[in-house]
Amino acid sequence: MNFTNIKTPAYVIDEKRLRENLEILADVQRKSGAKILLAQKAFSAYSTYPLIAKYLTGTTSSGLFEAKLAHEEFHDEAGDKKEVHTFEPAFCDDEIEEICEISDHLVFNSISQLEHHRPVWENASDKGTLSVGLRVNPEYSTQEGHEIYDPCAPGSRLGIRLCDMPQKLPKGVKGLHFHTLCEQGFEPLKETFDEFEKKFARFLPIDGNETDLEWINLGGGHHITKPDYDREGLIELVKYIKDKYQIDVYLEPGEAIALDAGYLVTTVMDIVKTEKYPVLILDTSAACHMPDVLEMPYRPPLKDSGEADEKAFTYRLSSRTCLAGDVIGDYSFDNEKSIGDRLIFEDMAIYSMVKNNTFNGMPLPDICILKEDESIITVKKFGYKDFKDRL
Repeated sequence: MNFTNIKTPAYVIDEKRLRENLEILADVQRKSGAKILLAQKAFSAYSTYPLIAKYLTGTTSSGLFEAKLAHEEFHDEAGDKKEVHTFEPAFCDDEIEEICEISDHLVFNSISQLEHHRPVWENASDKGTLSVGLRVNPEYSTQEGHEIYDPCAPGSRLGIRLCDMPQKLPKGVKGLHFHTLCEQGFEPLKETFDEFEKKFARFLPIDGNETDLEWINLGGGHHITKPDYDREGLIELVKYIKDKYQIDVYLEPGEAIALDAGYLVTTVMDIVKTEKYPVLILDTSAACHMPDVLEMPYRPPLKDSGEADEKAFTYRLSSRTCLAGDVIGDYSFDNEKSIGDRLIFEDMAIYSMVKNNTFNGMPLPDICILKEDESIITVKKFGYKDFKDRL
């Protein structure tokens, strides 16, 4: 990887790694019959959508803007748009009509939202252009220590609890959706589905149940493309659901699609001595360019580095913002670092470009693509106008 000639900071999307992830997901689709969607909340670099659309069924969106992006950019090779699924905890009255026009599946978070917007979505549903579902809460937590990412935690606003569901699915509802995982393997999904199947059995098309259920969405958070993920277990679960209930099964991973398929290239601007480790001041920022470092918290892998004190030279990596806590972490290296050196953070495609910001007037990193022939193209540059126009 020759990143010496690009301007930093820069996100670099690795096209080869992205394709390898997609090939794994396409294999799961083929063997299981599942329909896999790109969760745009994790990765929305639409210059890669032509590649992703070759492999996946469609996208899932968290509101109007993501739905519009998918509608405009996520097409197959013939130019036909692929499926657009949209979920939002509450839909705005002045957006719902357009959302219904451009979405294929629409998921509501509550019965009140379903009924409030019924006049609009029912019109699209009657035309056969929209399938409507409800998000349910299995009330089965799989997170440990990260309640901010646990939609099944007590008091959660996400999904309808069984006690708040009617005896039968409301008129027009064709699907059920749950999302409980965050960067997890197959076993938590299997446990969650077992809980869902037990609690929401009366809505599933079996044993004489009167239901119009046509599909189920198992949400995201599945690390399907990690080497140790039990893909055979996932394939068997999907086949079980499809065989038993004769319904479509959707998965909507975000991180699995672009996992380990991106880098953030940065330059050392200064070195500050402290009573502990010397601090490398970088031209990038955790707060601005990789918010999950502070929110998760998350330690991004860094090429050719180790844990603190593991290698000969240890440094604290920080940024040029004025936020005292804008610290990426402590890393060690075989060689002493100098001003002007370049560092390469890895696994920087997901939850980076979609979450970055311009706090302190920090410039946004360029977006580049590392092509499979090892050439690098810059697809987006940002400047002062991008900062000013937001304000």
